[in-house]
Amino acid sequence: MDMLTNLALGLETALTMQNLLYAFVGCLLGTLIGVLPGLGSVTTIAMLLPSIYALDATPALVMLAGIYYGSQYGGSTTAILINVPGESASVVTALDGYQMARQGRAGAALATAGLGSFFAGTVATLVIAAFAPPLTELAFKFGPAEYFALMVLGLVGAVVLASGSLLKAIAMILLGLLIGQINTDVISGVPRYSFEIPELTDGVNVVALAMGLFGFAEIVANLSRPAEQREVFTKEVKGLWLTKEDFKLAAPAVLRGTALGSLLGVLPGGGSLLSSFASYTLEKKISGTPERFGKGAIQGVAGPESANNAGAQTSFIPMLTLGIPPNAVMALMVGAMTIKGIQPGPQVMTSNPDLFWGLIASMWIGNLMLVILNLPLIGIWIRLLTVPYRFLFPAIGVFCCIGVYSVNNNTFDVYMVALFAVLGYLFYLLQCEPAPLLLGFILGPMMEENLRRALLLSRGDWGTFAERPLSAGLLIAAAILVALVALPAVRGKREVAFQEA
Repeated sequence: MDMLTNLALGLETALTMQNLLYAFVGCLLGTLIGVLPGLGSVTTIAMLLPSIYALDATPALVMLAGIYYGSQYGGSTTAILINVPGESASVVTALDGYQMARQGRAGAALATAGLGSFFAGTVATLVIAAFAPPLTELAFKFGPAEYFALMVLGLVGAVVLASGSLLKAIAMILLGLLIGQINTDVISGVPRYSFEIPELTDGVNVVALAMGLFGFAEIVANLSRPAEQREVFTKEVKGLWLTKEDFKLAAPAVLRGTALGSLLGVLPGGGSLLSSFASYTLEKKISGTPERFGKGAIQGVAGPESANNAGAQTSFIPMLTLGIPPNAVMALMVGAMTIKGIQPGPQVMTSNPDLFWGLIASMWIGNLMLVILNLPLIGIWIRLLTVPYRFLFPAIGVFCCIGVYSVNNNTFDVYMVALFAVLGYLFYLLQCEPAPLLLGFILGPMMEENLRRALLLSRGDWGTFAERPLSAGLLIAAAILVALVALPAVRGKREVAFQEA
């Protein structure tokens, strides 16, 4: 009954005209950036962070959340129609979705993606509503030692589950931790690593860092790629419904994808990308006809699309209940909450119940909006694909500069964006994923604060981390993860898992 009461409170908050409007704006923007290749949820949320200063906390977070899970829907459209994933999580969808489009079944593929995502989003919303309160109760038992150990586990997990080179992921997290040290010492009040620049005494602006690393760097990277001849299947998009045989094949894949995504979304470094890859691998392994995968198997669309949407939404659980972001988007959401003066963590549910439950309820409403936006309006999204990128990037660039300047009305922030844009483009050339850097940057100061607080309370005794059962268990789990990923056999399987799909 408590869950129903809480959801009723959430619906009461989410169904106000202001919150409905911002949920719709978020879903619309999410679909738009998902459809347009070259943009992404991290980039867009980074660019929109300045706009939330003028909004109340609830509509601001509702809009940003809508952008995140909305982009998972939109990304499948380009993956299916032109074999260019609008979102990284839609890479797997392109394998079979595009082949279905080539066979004249683009409508069935789009319907599978849309309906599977809606079902997964609905289930994930209920999962959040069911598991958030007990996790919040557990979080209240956490002291500084437990929080420090949890953040260590989170960063280790982000490295283990990151796609690409382990060494590069570790290097990016360490660089993020170092950048996070540029601030004023919380205990002594002395500026450190600020190089006598007054603007750096409060630390590096999260908006400038995110916008430079993800926004401008993405623009430059897209401009450096040659324009591709894209084959858009506009005439074949008809019959946006599924046959009996399609339902029979897709329904079990949707159920499995939803369950897998709901679980993996909670893990550090998890979320939509890992969920979609894992789902595709699972569907291929258990299928009686694995040879059909890559040639238009509907399970190859249904499973990953359900998994990536479920994973995107359940990644809110550790962010809302523990204040620990499991991926780059959630790190930006933590930044947004901090901007609005809200301390992420278990106290959000008790001190801001309207915000907490309103955000959860808005996810279900947003998923309903997305089905309407993505299926009947598919023609509009197809036409957007014909807009040349050379017309898009100047507008994005101007918007970024105005947005970051408006935060503090200071040109220094614009220079910082330019610096991080150069750094971001270097990472692109070196094939270094910047998401771990953002996680390290957000978690670094929180880790340091909890480490020092734990040592102060124990009078400098490092044994406090081993003496407290919960913190010891979390640190042991982190050590086991490090040991496992160091094994050649596990490392090889990890690489195959990300390449096989």
